[in-house]
Amino acid sequence: MFQVKPIAAALGAELHGVDLCQDLSTDVYAEIRRLLIEHQVIFFRDQDISSAQHKELAESFGPVQTHPAYETVDGFPEITILESTAEKPSKIEVWHSDMTFRKHPPLGSVLRSKICPPKGGDTMWASMTAAYDGLSKNMQEYLSDLEAEHDFSYGFKESLAEPSGKERLAQAVKDNPPVQHPVIRIHPESNQKVIFVNALFTTKIIGLPEKESSAILQFLYDHIVTAEYTCRFKWEPNSIAIWDNRSTQHKPINDYFPANRLLERVAIDGDKPF
Repeated sequence: MFQVKPIAAALGAELHGVDLCQDLSTDVYAEIRRLLIEHQVIFFRDQDISSAQHKELAESFGPVQTHPAYETVDGFPEITILESTAEKPSKIEVWHSDMTFRKHPPLGSVLRSKICPPKGGDTMWASMTAAYDGLSKNMQEYLSDLEAEHDFSYGFKESLAEPSGKERLAQAVKDNPPVQHPVIRIHPESNQKVIFVNALFTTKIIGLPEKESSAILQFLYDHIVTAEYTCRFKWEPNSIAIWDNRSTQHKPINDYFPANRLLERVAIDGDKPF
C-alpha cells in the first residue's frame, strides 16, 4: 500500500507513498493503525494538512481528548499548541507518556510540525514493550501486581509555581485528582506487557515504603531509556508523528534556543489501563 522504512530496531518507522491531504479509505486507515501497533511510533514527511484534516486523522483511531493546560487552535479545541521559545521555553524535560494523570490516558497522539528550528529540536521515543522484555523474570514478576499513583499536579508543578499558575490551572487540578494505574499494563491490541510508569506524572508505587518506591521507580526510569529501546526523529516542516501512548514514552530535546519550535497535537482517547 505504501513504503515502510524502519528507523530503529526497537520501534519507529517512516511511512512513504501516502498523501494525508487526500480523502483516505478505511483500508488505508486500517493499515496505518496496524503499522502503528507494530512499530509503536510512525512518521510522515511533507504533509501540509489542514487543522480539519489533522483532527480527522486522529479521529480515524477513535474519539479525541482535550487537554486542561494548553492553548488550542482557534476553532479546534482538540488541537493543542506546543510552542517553545527562548522567552517561554518548554518545561517538559523528562521522558513521559502523555496524560497518565487521567483514568483513561490517551491511546496515542498525532503531532504535526509547523515551525522547526534550523538545528536541534528532535524528539526521542522509547519502547516500553522492549523495556519490559529487557527486565529479568524475577523483576517482571515482582512488578506484575503493583500499582502506582499518577498526578496532574506533580507533572505541572513548575507551572503551578508560577505567579499566575495556581489560578490558571485551579480548575484542571480540581478536575484531575490523583489516579492509580498498574505498573505493568497489558496493551489491549497487541496483548504485550509494557512498563507504565513515567517520571513526569508518577509519584509513588502504592503500598511500598517511600524509599523503596523511589528506588524502584528510579531504576525503571533509568532502564526504559536504554539506547537500544529508543529512536530519534528530526523534525522538518510539515512532518507528522503518530505514537502509541500505551506502549511508548517520549522526550523533546530542548537544544535549539534562541530559535523557536511550534508543534500541534491531537490526543486520541484511550481505555482504562489493565
